[in-house]
Amino acid sequence: MRSSTRTLLAAALVLGIATGPALTPAFATPRAAPSAASATRPANPDLSAAIAGLPRADATAALVRVGGTEGSWQGSSGVHDLTSGAPADPAARFRAGSVTKVFTAAAVLQLASERRIDLDRTARSYLPELIPARYATVTVRQLLNHTHGIPPADLAVGDTVEEWYAHRFDVHSPEAMVRSATAKPREFRPGTRQHYLNIGYTIAGLIVERVTGDSYEHQVERRILRPLGLRDTYLPGEAAGIAGPYNHGYQTMRLDDGTTGPRDVSVWGVTDGWAAGDLISTTADLERFTKALFAGRVVRGPLLEEMFTLPRVADLSSGDPAAYSAGLSMKRLGGREVWGKTGGRWGYNTAIASTRDGARTLVYSVNSTDAKGQDMNPTALNVMVSAYGLPD
Repeated sequence: MRSSTRTLLAAALVLGIATGPALTPAFATPRAAPSAASATRPANPDLSAAIAGLPRADATAALVRVGGTEGSWQGSSGVHDLTSGAPADPAARFRAGSVTKVFTAAAVLQLASERRIDLDRTARSYLPELIPARYATVTVRQLLNHTHGIPPADLAVGDTVEEWYAHRFDVHSPEAMVRSATAKPREFRPGTRQHYLNIGYTIAGLIVERVTGDSYEHQVERRILRPLGLRDTYLPGEAAGIAGPYNHGYQTMRLDDGTTGPRDVSVWGVTDGWAAGDLISTTADLERFTKALFAGRVVRGPLLEEMFTLPRVADLSSGDPAAYSAGLSMKRLGGREVWGKTGGRWGYNTAIASTRDGARTLVYSVNSTDAKGQDMNPTALNVMVSAYGLPD
C-alpha cells in the first residue's frame, strides 16, 4: 500500500487512541528473525498476510482474533522479544490503552441504570470541591461523549518520547490532573463541539468512586471483569510492569549511545491514563468482553443505546460530524457500520471492534514501534481493512 493511501486510510479508520504527544521518530530495524504466523482454521489469507513478516520496522508482534456469526479466525506473528527472537505468545497480556474507556463507560452506565448516576446531572454536583464554576454545566453524558469542553491536563512531562521515557515512573493522581485541566479556560461551550481527550474519563472515574464509596478499579472488577470471567484483565494502579506473560513492547527513540533504535518500553507507569487508559488484557478476554457488550450483557436495556449514539455536533479540529459516543466510535467500513475503540500506550496498539449485530468482531494487539505516532500503525491498519474492508 502506498504511503499516501495509507495516510488517508488511517485518517478514516482511527477509532480513538489515548492522547499523548504526536511523535514520528525513525523506525527501527528489527534485530530478530520473523516468526511464522499461526492461525486456527478456517484460514483467512488476507488476515494472514496482514500480520506476516514480523518483526519489521513498524511492529515486532501482532495478535489477532476475529469472531462472530460470520466465522472465527485467530493468528499471531512476530517475536516475544527482540533479544531471544522467540515466537510471540498468542495468550500474552498487553496494554490496551484507551480501550479502557469502554470499560469505564460501561461502569458509569451500569450505575446510571441503578439510578446512582444521572447522565444529565452535572459533574460539579458530584465533585463540587474539584470542578470549578466555569465548568458548572458539564454533564456526565458530556464527559463520556467528549463534548464537555474541558482541556487536557498539563502533566509537565515533555514533548518528545525521550522526555516521556525519562518520566515513565512518575505518579499522577487523577485529582491533580482534573485540577490542572479545569484551571484553564474551556475549549468551547459544553455540548456544542466534540474533542476527544482523556480528561472526561478521568472525571468519570472519580464520579464512580464518589457515588460508590469504592475504588474505580474494584468497581470495574466487580461489575465487569469477574462476571465475564476476564481472568487475564486487570487495572494496574501504580505498578509500572505487566503481571504475567507478555510480549515486549518497543519504541523507536534515541538510545544511550546516541543512535536511534528500538528501546524496550514494556515497563512504564500508566497513572497518567488511569480510567481513560490503564487497562491490561489479552485478545481472548477482550473478545469475550466485546461479544458480551454488543449482545447487551454488560450494559442492559435502553442505556446501551448511549454507546451507539453519536452527538449531533462537529469535531473541534476537523469540523467533521462527531465520531465518538459514550465509550465507542463508529466508522463505515466495507459498506457497514463498525463500532469499536482503539488504544495506544508506548509499545502497544490495541483495538476492539464489531458490527452492531455481532456478525463480525475483531480484537488485535500490535506491538508497535511508534504506538503514539500521528498515523495509524501500518500493521494495525492492514488488519482492520482485512477484517472489514475499505472505508466507504
